[in-house]
Amino acid sequence: MARFSSDEPAAEPAPSPAEPLRLQVLTALALHRMATTGQLRQMLRPDSPRQLISRVLNKLRSAGFVDLTVLQEPDRSRTHAWYLTPDGVRLTRDLPLLRGRPPYRITSATAASLKTPHTLCVVRAHLPFAADARRLGHEHGPWDWTPEVAHSIGEGERLVADAVLHYTHIDSEHRRKLRGFVEVDRTTMSSERLAVKLIEYARLFQYEAQSVGRRRPVSTGPTWLRWYPVFPRVLFVLTGASRARLEDRISDLQAMAAQHPLVAALAREVPLGAAVLEDIEKHGPTAPVWVPLPGGEPRPWTEL
Repeated sequence: MARFSSDEPAAEPAPSPAEPLRLQVLTALALHRMATTGQLRQMLRPDSPRQLISRVLNKLRSAGFVDLTVLQEPDRSRTHAWYLTPDGVRLTRDLPLLRGRPPYRITSATAASLKTPHTLCVVRAHLPFAADARRLGHEHGPWDWTPEVAHSIGEGERLVADAVLHYTHIDSEHRRKLRGFVEVDRTTMSSERLAVKLIEYARLFQYEAQSVGRRRPVSTGPTWLRWYPVFPRVLFVLTGASRARLEDRISDLQAMAAQHPLVAALAREVPLGAAVLEDIEKHGPTAPVWVPLPGGEPRPWTEL
């Protein structure tokens, strides 16, 4: 089992300016799957003009490493969503940051368009955490948000989190390392199916793999300890519907936390919360916009 130290060095809050921007762009697209020009700017160079990122992207496109799909906005403007080509995937697959991550290939603009809405929404959920970290002097950058992280929950099934968040909260000399499973809900599934995700996290919390080759199965402990020193908090980020409908969905998540025995057990040990994406973007994730699923007043995600 891996050993973890509470004073291990944290990842840099932002990419080093010494790294070539083209490499940072390729790495960001390899990790986050897809992003718009504006999202890449917010991730990598928030204080630089938009044209800087655009020039790099256009050069990478001319070289055949990235491509784009065009999004038609409600105001008839157009937004470019960028992704790696197969050549771009081959170029980045051996980067240290991406070792152990399965390749993510998008073979055409049509395929990209099918993945765009949810993928870009997950990136959108990441950006307020990064902006908050910069403002508050905490540590959380583009490489501290890993999309589509899968874990076995037994019986041949897997839980796939939309993202795993790593965040270092710094208060004077105290460094507090926080982790979170992030589920981004665009109101495209039923409220019941959304709430069932809590059961999957409860199963992961309890799942223990059995050693092979013994007459009597021997537990090796909870499998999540292979990757996390403590079980990450579970954060639901909701958008895509009226305020009343989103509040109803949060109420359904709270009901699942109260009524399902496995989820109730999880809620006693692990912070669980839900917030509206627009509130996170307007006020920041460390504002009191998170509803604790076990009950209570809204609070910052760091205090769930």
